[in-house]
Amino acid sequence: EGVSTRKVKDITEELCGTSFSKSLVSRLAGELDAELERWRSRPLGEKAYPYLFVDARYEKARVDKRIVSEGVLIVYGVNEEGYREILGVEVADTESEATYHELFRSLKARGLRGVRLVTSDDHPGLEAAIARHFQGASWQRCQFHYSKNLLKLVGSKKRAQLAEGLREVFTCPTRQTALKVAGELADRWRGSHPRVAEHIEEHIEECLSCLAFPASHRKRIRTTNGLERLNQEIKRRTRVVRIFPNREACLRLVTALVVEQSEEWVSGRRYLNMEELMLAEREAPGVKREEGTVALMRG
Repeated sequence: EGVSTRKVKDITEELCGTSFSKSLVSRLAGELDAELERWRSRPLGEKAYPYLFVDARYEKARVDKRIVSEGVLIVYGVNEEGYREILGVEVADTESEATYHELFRSLKARGLRGVRLVTSDDHPGLEAAIARHFQGASWQRCQFHYSKNLLKLVGSKKRAQLAEGLREVFTCPTRQTALKVAGELADRWRGSHPRVAEHIEEHIEECLSCLAFPASHRKRIRTTNGLERLNQEIKRRTRVVRIFPNREACLRLVTALVVEQSEEWVSGRRYLNMEELMLAEREAPGVKREEGTVALMRG
């Protein structure tokens, strides 16, 4: 998976004492690609996916005799029964609104519906694509990545202090309280680090959409950390390859890993109790959009 046919041939000969032809290796890879493509294009059925998570990582591949950085886009959702499922994986040469537009268009064509919240880092073009395809849904900026980026604006000796201030904001029970605490945090840093204060005032609200959802869900919907284990496994496997011979090889390996993870999630324990979300929406219809989220109504 992910290596050249010549390398596969060399490995199989060393392990088995038998040399497989390059044409056989290529044919088997083609059959695997067809099977993985069927999985990537499978219908999503009748379930709604209230929570959607989007993540991107980068791998090196040879394209047109050049080594380029390819974006690996992974989308997973929590369905209405509370189980996680990986819904899509793509390899793209750039991160842009057009890239995410095509990804979301494909997911909707396969039956994706019922999205209430999309959690992601601040990837180029992603917020606009979410607004275009999931009108009325909310965008939750990943609190982990936001914090990591903000901490880079201060020296190492100040990072623990800033991190504690961010934790106080993110653990507030309501959006109103969180914004008040965030304002006080910005004021404390304004004199010594005006860029930190400005960043908090301009962007921290993007991290608070989760506060409009059930309290028991917030820890698991406020970041994209649910993919961390999968990303570590991808990193471990791709370290062996280093540079993929082509884009297709990269997609082949990542999809194979993603299929394994998704099957483990679907057959495992329920991730969230979605009855709490349904109960909250019955008791306060419309409140989620108006009082607690960064609603994406543009486009």
